[in-house]
This record gives sequence, C-alpha cells and structure tokens, in this order.
Amino acid sequence: MRSTFPGIPSFASSLISEPIGRTVPVGLLAAAAVAAAVAYAPAASAQVPPPAVNAHSWVLVDATANQVLASGNADERVEPASLTKLMTAYLVFEALQTKKISMDQMVTPSLAVRRVRNDESRMFIEAEKPVTVHDLVYGMIIQSGNDAAIALAELVGGSEAHFVDMMNTEAQRLGMKGTHYADVNGMPDPQHYTTAGDLATLSAHLIRDFPEYYNIFSVKEFTYNKIKQPNRNRLLWLDSSVDGLKTGHTQAAGYCLIASAKRSVPGTADASRRLVSVMMGEQKEHDRVEDSMKMLNYGYSAYDTVRLFKANQPVQASRVYKGKADTVSVGVKTDQYVTVPRGMGDKVKPQITLNAPLIAPIANGQPVGTVQIVADGKALAQFPIVALQEVPQAGIGGRVWDSLMLMFGKKK
Repeated sequence: MRSTFPGIPSFASSLISEPIGRTVPVGLLAAAAVAAAVAYAPAASAQVPPPAVNAHSWVLVDATANQVLASGNADERVEPASLTKLMTAYLVFEALQTKKISMDQMVTPSLAVRRVRNDESRMFIEAEKPVTVHDLVYGMIIQSGNDAAIALAELVGGSEAHFVDMMNTEAQRLGMKGTHYADVNGMPDPQHYTTAGDLATLSAHLIRDFPEYYNIFSVKEFTYNKIKQPNRNRLLWLDSSVDGLKTGHTQAAGYCLIASAKRSVPGTADASRRLVSVMMGEQKEHDRVEDSMKMLNYGYSAYDTVRLFKANQPVQASRVYKGKADTVSVGVKTDQYVTVPRGMGDKVKPQITLNAPLIAPIANGQPVGTVQIVADGKALAQFPIVALQEVPQAGIGGRVWDSLMLMFGKKK
C-alpha cells in the first residue's frame, strides 16, 4: 500500500492546483521553516513493489528528498510506547540548543522517579540524588529510561504535567495532527496515541533541527551507576549505515522501531541520502529488526536520488531593474534532491520560472521564482529558487532610467 500522510499537506495535489508563483517548502528548505510541518511528497512507484512486512502500520520515507517511498496504514492510530521519548528528546534538545539548560548541569530527581516499576525501562537514577543532564539524556535515549524522561521533563517543564502540555503544543506545531501525549515515556493510556506518519515527521525534524545531538542515538551502550545497558536498536550492530533512532515496546503497542540510515549517493562523491523507516505493532522483537532492514535496503535499491542543484551554485542570472547591479545570480541555499524509481534519473528535468520583472532592492536568499521538477511529463516536486546575493537599490538616476525601460517594454 502506498499513500501520502493524512494530516501532512499533500504536496502532489498542490503541484497541480496551485499557481506557479506559490512557494512550497520541500527538501532541506524545511529546516529553515521551523514552524512548518515536514511535507512529504509521494514518489513515483518503483517497478519493484515493497517487501511484505509484519508491522501493523509502517512507512518508508526519503528524508533527503522529503518523499514517501512506501507505506501501509501510515495514518492509523497506534500506541507509541517508548517512541514517545523522541518528543521528550526533541524538547530537551531545544532547551539545550537555546541554553536554557546545559549538559553539565546537575539535576536532583524528585520522588516521582520512584514510581517507575522494576519491569519498566530504567537507567537506575535515585530520587534526591544529583545527576547530570548529560547522563539523563544518554540514559533516556540509549537505555530508554523512564526515570530519566521524568527527571528531564521536570527540569525543562517545571512539572511533568506542564511538560506534557509542551509536548502536545510542539506536536501541533510540527504538523503531527494524529498525535496526542498523556505522559513523557509512553505508558499505555487511551489519550496517548500517534501514527507512523507523524513519527516519521518527528524523526525528520529531530535529525534536521538538532544535528549536534542526533549522534547520541547511534551510541551502542551507556553505563550509569555501574550498570551497563546496550542500545535496544539492534540494527546499530547489523548495518554500519544505521545511526538511529529508537525502539519501543509494550504489550498493547507491540514491538516498534524507527530506523534511520545514511548512505552515499552513487556517482556523487560529496552527497549522501538518508532514509527513515517506521515499523509499528510487530508481534516479535526480531520482526521489527528484519522488517526495518528489508525496507531500508528496498528504498536504497529500488529508488535513485538525484541532486538537482548544489547549495549556493548559480543556476542562471536574471535581469534586475532599479538596482546597483543589472543582474542577480539565482539558485538554492541548500542542496536540493529528488528521488525517483531506479533507472529514471536521466529523465528528470528542472523547469525554472522566474518572477518578472525583478525590482531592487533584492535580499540575499529572497525567493525570485520556482523550480518544477518533471519526468516523463509528470510533475514530481516544486521548490523556490532564490537570489544568491544582495542587490541594493540604485540611485535616483538609475531608478528613473529603469522605470522608463519598464514602461517602454510594457508598451511594446
């Protein structure tokens, strides 16, 4: 089954119905639009169908090109179990990035950590015994410690209840319309749910928004209080290209795994491609590992990623009126990619439409047109093209002259 994510804007339909001048954030441009959801575009179907999996719901996305490669029941409500801690981590990373807290800061866990039962995932912190934020973050991500999640939530949110409110607010901001949180670590609750599609969105934001902390997800083991625990993501040992993300399990949720891999783009030495697979509701632990591996390998073998433009590389020059310069170089500020079925890469053609006329002043990075990506007559993607340098306004004489030029051009 292949589908877009309900609740995430349907990019394919916008290509057909919206005017060419509308800018739609795709690719890595989403990183700059921090308040926008990651809007995945559906990729053209590969000649080879996706492998069968035992997951109740699942999705495979190309996070580099922002495209859905395959999915099954991606919008169906599921329990996230410990995958909840990805949102907990997102808010903690945000607090670290904005320096509201620091890794070497000491935290004194409250008595609330004592409610974590012996049969739950723990990092074995003790109530009222100081511990660093560093150890709590590593304990939450690598050891999946419910006690660590509670301590971090109290630190960042002031209370666990307020932190849960922050989680729900952030979920809405990121466009996770099928998600609601009731706690910080994923214990079963009727008001605690998500979808595979929403988890893919959250994962993409984690990877893009906090690259300085993302590598923690690839750490294979962590020791706290003389207790060494391994990362539960077994793919870290089985595939060197896998560097995250998180496992989850409760009896109700089944076995869940979000796996992310980064591999080089063949024929492009300085480019890499990241895929994210989300497997929810597996009946056996080894199934989530095997299905994730199969789906990642499928994505890399059945699809090719083409780099359309390099960051800050001029694509063409455009005429500018009333400016100190007569032309401006246009291009993109981040590498732009598109993913297509294998063997279709040489059919991909960019079609550039520039706004006309361009009137100074023009800011560096200002959108000045659009690029539509077409293959075999079908629109695959669309994104803004921007000015690569500033063009200040000309003096009065230059502006008057260009005004006359524009008037003359219109009369012709």
